[in-house]
Parts: sequence; C-alpha cells; structure tokens
Amino acid sequence: MKPEEMREKAQELFKARMHCSQAVAMVGLEKLGLNEPDTIKALGAFGGGIGGCGKTCGALVGAAAIIGALYSRSSLDEKENPRMWAATRKMVEAFEELCSGKYEGISCEHIAQVDWLNRDQVKEFYTNPESRRQHCIRVVGETTKILGELLEQEKAREAAK
Repeated sequence: MKPEEMREKAQELFKARMHCSQAVAMVGLEKLGLNEPDTIKALGAFGGGIGGCGKTCGALVGAAAIIGALYSRSSLDEKENPRMWAATRKMVEAFEELCSGKYEGISCEHIAQVDWLNRDQVKEFYTNPESRRQHCIRVVGETTKILGELLEQEKAREAAK
C-alpha cells in the first residue's frame, strides 16, 4: 500500500469513528503486514489527546506505536533496534512541521479544540460538517501518509545494507 493510499484509508477509518490513534496504527500495521487487534484496542485510550485530556495528538501516538512495532522488543530476551529512536524523532519532527503552520501545537487541545468531557462540544465535533473535525481528518491522513513514507525509507535503508 502506497503512502497516499494509507492516508485515504486512515481518513475513512477516522470518519467511521475510530480514534485518531487507532486509525493511524491500524493502517500502519497493515503496511507492516501485521494484525494486532490488542494493539489497536489499547491505542483507543489515546484518542482525544490521551483519554480525552487534550494532550499529545493521538495520531502522533499511533504513528510512534507503529515505529515501536517495527523496531522495539516485546521481552527482555529480545534486542531493541536503535533505529527506533531516529525514526521516531523523524516522525515527531514531521508531525511538528505538519501542525506548525495551522495550529499552536501538537496537542489535541490545539488541533481539535474540544473539551471531550463537554457533551455539547463533542456533539458539535461529530455532527457539524464545519467543525474542527475537518482539521483532525486532515491531520490523521497526513500523519499516516508521513508514516508510510517513513516506513518505506526505513525498508529501503534495511535493503541497502
């Protein structure tokens, strides 16, 4: 799947009400050829900027989780690939660049601008076609595209060794 296709698929998942973190990760895992429903389930808690607190955007968290799935370990018996740090840093820098022109930061409170504990604001977010949800759809898609490009670069890097 090409990065542009990843963008479209993540946006569709988000529009269907997957959390931003889940939409990015689900498509990222598919790109890696992995099926890990427990990971997707766990990432649900990162929607709304970590449990609806408005902190770091879940789209970035989902992308970082995919880099972890590629390079980290699941037990102390395994070795962690140090590429994880460089790849994650690249992802964070690209996300900051994506958000820098339009938003005042990389948090949900800056991008979505929703108090997730306020039912009226949440209803407005989901039902008004002009709401900040349009910004989130864009951020989810572009983050997933950036992740796809990064994964392709990492794959090419490994193949060149």
